[in-house]
Amino acid sequence: MKLVKALGSVGGLTLASRILALARDALQATYVGAGFASDAFLVAFRLPNMFRAFFAEGAFSAAFVPMFSRKVGEAGGDVSVGLRFAEAALAVLFPILVVFTAVMIAAAWPVTLALSGGFDNPTAAQFDFAVLLSRITMPYLMLMSLVALLGGILNSVERYWVNAAAPILLNVAMVTALLWFHGTPEETARVQAISVTVGGVLQLLWMIAGCRMAGISLRLRMPKIDADMRQLLRLILPAAVGAGAMQINLAVSTALAGGLLSAGSISYIYYADRLNQLPLGLIGIGLGTILLPTIARQLGGGRDAEAIETQNRGVELALLLTLPAMVAFLACAVPIVRGLFEHGAFTPADTLASAQALAVFSLGLPAYVLIKVLTPGFYAREDTRTPVRFAMISVAVNLIGNLALIPTIGHIGPPLATAVSAWVNMILLYRTLRGRGHFAGDARLKRRLPRLALAAVVMGAVLVLLTPLFDPYLRGNLVESLLPLIVLVGSGTLLYAIACFATGAFRLADLKALRRRSS
Repeated sequence: MKLVKALGSVGGLTLASRILALARDALQATYVGAGFASDAFLVAFRLPNMFRAFFAEGAFSAAFVPMFSRKVGEAGGDVSVGLRFAEAALAVLFPILVVFTAVMIAAAWPVTLALSGGFDNPTAAQFDFAVLLSRITMPYLMLMSLVALLGGILNSVERYWVNAAAPILLNVAMVTALLWFHGTPEETARVQAISVTVGGVLQLLWMIAGCRMAGISLRLRMPKIDADMRQLLRLILPAAVGAGAMQINLAVSTALAGGLLSAGSISYIYYADRLNQLPLGLIGIGLGTILLPTIARQLGGGRDAEAIETQNRGVELALLLTLPAMVAFLACAVPIVRGLFEHGAFTPADTLASAQALAVFSLGLPAYVLIKVLTPGFYAREDTRTPVRFAMISVAVNLIGNLALIPTIGHIGPPLATAVSAWVNMILLYRTLRGRGHFAGDARLKRRLPRLALAAVVMGAVLVLLTPLFDPYLRGNLVESLLPLIVLVGSGTLLYAIACFATGAFRLADLKALRRRSS
């Protein structure tokens, strides 16, 4: 198994995408700020983001990939058998997507109302503007779903990098729009909405080209509901809801924040979530993408012990990389937000509010990533219903938490409710896998966990002392703030690496093993 090498490939491309996304968010903060125009665009952008999680990271990977892999395995490695299954799936899903997208465009008014909570007493013109932005972004739903289908095929044949590179094109489209077509906050928000759909077109063209490079070509057939399609459709819905639980929680939080809090609160939560999503995207999504087909192949070959060992190493990698990210966000939330966003229309008050949300969001970061590592243990066995039950429990916890916390701690309430609900979801997944005998922490994992936690705490303590030294240099424009911010982040990374070796959480022998495993 070349888990580290595959994660490096996917993670490197995801890193490029996330850096572009940070540039996009920094430019958006500069040109749009944290007012109604920003909130309106972010509500319009929420639905495409939800569908990306549901389909790209959920339904197609969880339902399609194991079935595709099994078809190929049963045919002795003949990929053409899997491609016939993919063509049948495309034939059934394409008309559904067309109709669904048309319905969503027609229903943009109530959809916007539901996702925004009605905002905070907007004028009729303001709400109409928000509805217009939602209609502009709706075609992305269909485009992203088709991208997800092609990405599932490419992941199944181990072409992970093509799928991982696709989000870069969305961010290129959005950054280009911000740099060249910004105007008033409302004009800039409208251009950003257009760039979302343009980015979806670019992603689809890229995935089609990637399939052709891999010798894969799909024909559009007449739809036919056979036993395979019925099984796929049975698996897709629960898989989508299960994988998209965090996005559902964020949508609930966004709606309640929009309806119960003042203008700008949606933006504070969004900017905090975007930073929190950086390690989640780099680690959790990358690991989930790689683990599912790997575990499915191992289980298909009767190598259950190997599958459990693979998940142990996945958990180990997840915590190795997310524990320091959580501690860094707790220790340095204000300077990180200030250095990236406090320019132009984004004020010091916006920085403080967003930093508070980021620190609280980060409390759930290990849980968010572990969910991505544990759910392949269910999906690889074609069990998509158990994760969806747990996801619905976490959504209920999130809703109750929001209603209880927003009146008392304001915009910090939704991030805290989201973090708590993630831990509930993760614990339920872990206990069930362990109870079924499908996962157990091995001696290596148990030895390393406390050492990793100690190394992260040591790093955080030093960062708290260093942060005041960097803060004065983070108050210029974006370009001036980047270098001190990079030095601060780099210092934290170096401190954590030293602490890992000092505590024995990571050893020189591990580096040699990784090098051999990746070669």
